[in-house]
Amino acid sequence: MAENLFPLTTTVDVRDRAAKVAVLPVGSLEQHGTYLPLVTDTLIACTIAQGIAAAHPVQLLPPITISCSHEHAAWPGTVSISAQTLHAVVTDIAESLARSGVPNLVLVNGHGGNYVLGNVVQESMGRMALFPSLQAWDFARAAAGIETSADRDMHGGELETSILLHAHPDLVRPGYETSDHLADDRPHLLTLGMARYTESGVIGQASLASADKGRAVLAGLVEAFGEYLELFDA
Repeated sequence: MAENLFPLTTTVDVRDRAAKVAVLPVGSLEQHGTYLPLVTDTLIACTIAQGIAAAHPVQLLPPITISCSHEHAAWPGTVSISAQTLHAVVTDIAESLARSGVPNLVLVNGHGGNYVLGNVVQESMGRMALFPSLQAWDFARAAAGIETSADRDMHGGELETSILLHAHPDLVRPGYETSDHLADDRPHLLTLGMARYTESGVIGQASLASADKGRAVLAGLVEAFGEYLELFDA
């Protein structure tokens, strides 16, 4: 089920946990073909962040649910905000956390188009991190036996479908088994958008997805997060 996207803690719970690192899921509201919901990236970011909070001493925040999805604008349901707005919101959240005694923030990003988050982290001068890194994704994909590469499995493919089949199977509609579409050559994606390279909105091989792979991916990411806490202890 997709309940509990928001941490159901009280101020006493947060006080007693005394975390020095907060985790902020950043998702999106964008098309994911005919079989995955518009909130797929938000669900994935929240699922990863919840796994992290269950295993590590962090403060879990509710998600940012709309971000930079302009390349998906050709499909109904997609809603975006500007990079400047996302930058400002994340920066404001980090400053508010610092005032309340939590000096460090990890952004758990579920949408590849949120390029500006890298700049936000860079400008924080050691107070933020962006997760999962490419290395963390590679580690988790290998551990789970994901067959398609990260570049080929771009959107609505094996990885995303596997995570939802594990964490939110009730939200995966029929059709993923027969919706594979590959578009390895996408030189002008940012200029022309996704619609130039796919009619369905999918670039990947969802037919290879399984709940077991999704479970293993999430376990790999939670394991990989350990070194991020060490960054702020240095």
